[in-house]
Amino acid sequence: MKTLIRNIGMLISGDIRRPLLDADSIQIVDGRIAAVGKGLEDGADTVIDAKGSTVVPGLIDSHCHPVFGDFTPRQRTLDFIDSGLNGGLTTMISAGEVHLPGRPKDIVGLKALAIVAAKAYANARPSGVKVHAGAPILELGLVEEDFAEMARAGVRLVGEIGLGSVRTGKDAAPMVKWAKKHGMTVTIHTGGPSIAGSSPISAEVVLEAAPHVVGHINGGTTSMSEREIDALVATDMALEIVHCGNGRTALHTLARAKDAKALDRVIIGNDAPSGTGVVPLGILRVIAHLTSLGGIEPEEAICMATGNTARVYGLHAGVVEPGREADLCVVDAPIGSVGKTARDALRAGDLCGISMVLIDGQVRIGRSRNTPPAARAAEVVKGHGPAGGGH
Repeated sequence: MKTLIRNIGMLISGDIRRPLLDADSIQIVDGRIAAVGKGLEDGADTVIDAKGSTVVPGLIDSHCHPVFGDFTPRQRTLDFIDSGLNGGLTTMISAGEVHLPGRPKDIVGLKALAIVAAKAYANARPSGVKVHAGAPILELGLVEEDFAEMARAGVRLVGEIGLGSVRTGKDAAPMVKWAKKHGMTVTIHTGGPSIAGSSPISAEVVLEAAPHVVGHINGGTTSMSEREIDALVATDMALEIVHCGNGRTALHTLARAKDAKALDRVIIGNDAPSGTGVVPLGILRVIAHLTSLGGIEPEEAICMATGNTARVYGLHAGVVEPGREADLCVVDAPIGSVGKTARDALRAGDLCGISMVLIDGQVRIGRSRNTPPAARAAEVVKGHGPAGGGH
């Protein structure tokens, strides 16, 4: 199947080294981006007119807590993933299935949960969203063969270190090495405890453990000190800023990362569902926050929520270039904004209005039911299009 998106006013690549592309068309073949350029035409089965608005990669939530299917026991909410799709999310990455009622903490049980979660979401995509799950919470007693067994079964993540009985750098460090050896990407909790049974994690613990990702560096919800954040910015680890954290230290982290020329290491997550709730527009809100208050360009913030995260987790989405998965959002300034484009609206602190989301080249939604309406709405002018969203 061939899809063509034409009449793009601005194209944001997701690659923070080159965030803006000089192109007005995207060709998609069998779910992958085939070409990016100007005035492309190829007799596509589906043609989308972007109406001069902006196209960005589908947003990636680097920190979610799913369980199974599109239901969260923590907030007793159905369809939170579908709501996230209406906030531009096309990929979600689990930081641990911690909200499963009766979550097993023995070694056999935690491995089983990770394997089942990884396989379940690989087999079923709620509303088409790609949920990468199966992120075991580390407990004392795990040995290298446990990581090897999980890796052989398809587990590629390690959930937030600190939510289980592994709480010190000394205990975490060998497990992190085993996880890395077997191809897993590791996240660590930071700041104060978030749920009963979890522990505060300091920068000292993070430095000794040496994971890939400093989970919610701005707190989940209670933040580390600015001094500790500075010490972690000075490493080569990914720096995760989340919606459900501390807004002040989010901006502090951004400023320090900018000074260190490390914006390519900043990634964005929700840290939800959580006690803060379900936040379908959380990633968009962080992008607007960092742009309007943090002194970076909107396209840079969008890259933090797309290509940066894709690179950390080895995903084939997140960047607009040939060969990548065609997960895309068509956005514009919302009606009533002082901005005339999505970029201007974000600079002013407004959210984008989403008029269309594609996953693997297939149109999943038209006008978002959650964002304010886009001033210019993309339209399927050939082929079958989606019904418009509503409130």
